[in-house]
Amino acid sequence: MLRQLKEAGRERISREWDWLARPGQKAPGGDWRIWLMMAGRGFGKTRAGAEWVRGIAEAHPGARIALVGATLGEARRVMVEGASGLLAVAPWWCRPVFAPALRKLTWPNGAVATLFGAAEPESLRGPQFSHGWADEIAKWPFALGAWDNLMMAMRLGKRPRVMATTTPRPVALVRRLVADGDVIVTRGRTADNRANLAEGFVEAMERSYGGTRLGRQELDGELIEEVEGALWSRDLIERCRVAHVPGGPDGTALHRVVVAVDPPASAHGDACGIVVAGVGGDGRAYVIADASVEGCSPEQWARAVAAAALVHGADKVVAEANNGGAMVESVLRAADAMLPVKLVHASRGKVARAEPVAALYEAGRVAHRGAFARLEDEMCGLLAGGGYVGPGRSPDRADALVWALTELMLGRRGEARVRGL
Repeated sequence: MLRQLKEAGRERISREWDWLARPGQKAPGGDWRIWLMMAGRGFGKTRAGAEWVRGIAEAHPGARIALVGATLGEARRVMVEGASGLLAVAPWWCRPVFAPALRKLTWPNGAVATLFGAAEPESLRGPQFSHGWADEIAKWPFALGAWDNLMMAMRLGKRPRVMATTTPRPVALVRRLVADGDVIVTRGRTADNRANLAEGFVEAMERSYGGTRLGRQELDGELIEEVEGALWSRDLIERCRVAHVPGGPDGTALHRVVVAVDPPASAHGDACGIVVAGVGGDGRAYVIADASVEGCSPEQWARAVAAAALVHGADKVVAEANNGGAMVESVLRAADAMLPVKLVHASRGKVARAEPVAALYEAGRVAHRGAFARLEDEMCGLLAGGGYVGPGRSPDRADALVWALTELMLGRRGEARVRGL
């Protein structure tokens, strides 16, 4: 098609955003008022925002557009003059005139955009607009005040609209917008824009940060919130993360390895938690694998347990036996007759069992070798004093983790007692 077009036609289509954009970068249809694009770094949020503003300005001569960055300088540097800013995406035949002193861009048809900084929320009092682009709202100072003033200024035209672009962070403004059912939310990952990033960048970032809290937030575009009253916090787990298990005095990395199993209650029930952990030569416990499986029959999850024990050279398989202990042992033996199985019985609830294990993390006696996103989500959903607010109906992976670390680090000392003399 491009070969059949003349030079002017090829240039025209090279600037046509509907043709260039990925689906996740295009404005949603329908009658919306606020569109939140929450995605990883390098996804193309700035380009999408600039192209949306450009489309509004070119189609509506009477458009009055607010451009709000974290600071006035950042609004100019990124939203207007940046590599993906408004001046860069504008074609020569419809290029706006930028007047820095007036903080204004004016298009040939009369549409006007004005720059603001969230650091000065009161500057948004007085003006009124038909459209707005709010960039990197998660890093705005005085975010709630600036946002509220912006929304109160959206009173021109038949259908005022605001687009917000940001890398997710669990700040109050982002949480408010995500929880608002009337806000259209678009999500995306850094890897979605792989074709436009430096070669090897995505792979390098995933090797370094994949699965960590930082990687899930900055690369995968996930909004990861702390749960008030949780036994584990994200910051605590990050402090307990290592890339490798250090070798002991005799050169052995792990002196003892266990595979812990939290079997599902039914034949095709919830996930079967399977977690592998070991004790290093430094006396610290290391979580080295989450081999949990979902939607499996007893025979299938038992084979997954046997495979994990074989791969990691486990000394023991610890399995919770509250739900059919004989059945649990029999299916494990059927999968591998030589499995060193130890059945454990829960006399306390999941949270009560988890509390002394969480204390091991606080004391720096446990580390995660690498990242285990789904396991860590469950850990951060267990509440002190009872309760679970994490993903899924039950913290199966976290419960398996607790059994593994109890076996390795607490043993019979799992229940602390105080005796008067």
